[in-house]
Amino acid sequence: MLVVAALSLAIWLYLIFARGGFWLAGERERGAPAPSHGPDVVAIIPARDEAESIGATVASLLAQDYAGAFRIVLVDDESTDGTAEIARAAAGGSERLRIVIGSPTPKGWTGKLWAVWQGVAQAGAPRYLLLTDADIAYAPDALSGLVSRAEAEGLALNSLMARLRCVSGPERFAIPAFVLFFQMLYPFAWVNDPARGTAAAAGGCMLVRREALEAAGGIAAIRGALIDDCALAALLKTRGAIRLSLAERVTSLRRYDDFGEIRRMVMRSAYAQLRYSPVLLVFALLMMGVVFLAPVVAALFGHGVARACGLGAWLLMAAALQPTLRDYRMAPLWGAIFPLVAALYTLYTLESALASMRGRGGLWKGRFQEHPAREG
Repeated sequence: MLVVAALSLAIWLYLIFARGGFWLAGERERGAPAPSHGPDVVAIIPARDEAESIGATVASLLAQDYAGAFRIVLVDDESTDGTAEIARAAAGGSERLRIVIGSPTPKGWTGKLWAVWQGVAQAGAPRYLLLTDADIAYAPDALSGLVSRAEAEGLALNSLMARLRCVSGPERFAIPAFVLFFQMLYPFAWVNDPARGTAAAAGGCMLVRREALEAAGGIAAIRGALIDDCALAALLKTRGAIRLSLAERVTSLRRYDDFGEIRRMVMRSAYAQLRYSPVLLVFALLMMGVVFLAPVVAALFGHGVARACGLGAWLLMAAALQPTLRDYRMAPLWGAIFPLVAALYTLYTLESALASMRGRGGLWKGRFQEHPAREG
């Protein structure tokens, strides 16, 4: 127990002091002076059965206070719930919205990326493409901020991690940890450093310089990627600077009213994050145990130095969550149950792997996305 507790403490000391300050949540949305005339932008929205949120998303985009040409291409990806009709009604007859009826997904593509590809093909030649999900709402000045920063810093990609909904009990339990885990995997300061190879993006909101995307091979270059946002970031970082920040003016409308919805969100891509590798899965499960569960066991049942190490790691773990808890206006004591939340995510990761091994991985909106090795 002493060895494991000491290892856990050492890992948390590394995470706190040497992993890009990820837990401080310091990389924030920030605009630059808005240009008097902005470059052309086309938003691409892949939408599959998004009746609940698409109206608000389209309305927020059409309400942008942007000093440049801005249009929307919505690709209706075989929806059965009237998504296109709701989007058209929300647009109120605006000619800036174009709805494209998507064709069936060809072999080798994920459904979302095939829809995005179709949207890009209809976008023409704007300077920027705003790749956005169908459940994202934008404050009126959000697009101006995205573009002005991209222009000021010469970015190939400017991505914002939308502020997630955190209202229901399951959301309050799981969402802050989800946000922290993402920053732990991809420290934003490292993503934003051109000298580092770390690349990531948040798929809900990605402003992409079209010429950089085309030079990198376009959407087709990542057509089979399940974690498409990070794949796109890695592709574009070879073509220029990228930036990933926490959003203040971009919010997610997606609801997670029960743990089953959170489970499905995690299961969709957790095993893909591990490259569909059983070896990496075992390693990840062991590390989750050492990093998140061992401190609790040592603190409650250990003695002497082992207990002290366990308590120290547990305190560091709780401290790491505090900036995110403040962002979501939650009490500091939620940090104490971080190990329990981590245990839940560990279980979902294992379930994700088992589903993929049974050929039922990547479930989203009624589709299963098989991993490349099995497809081949």
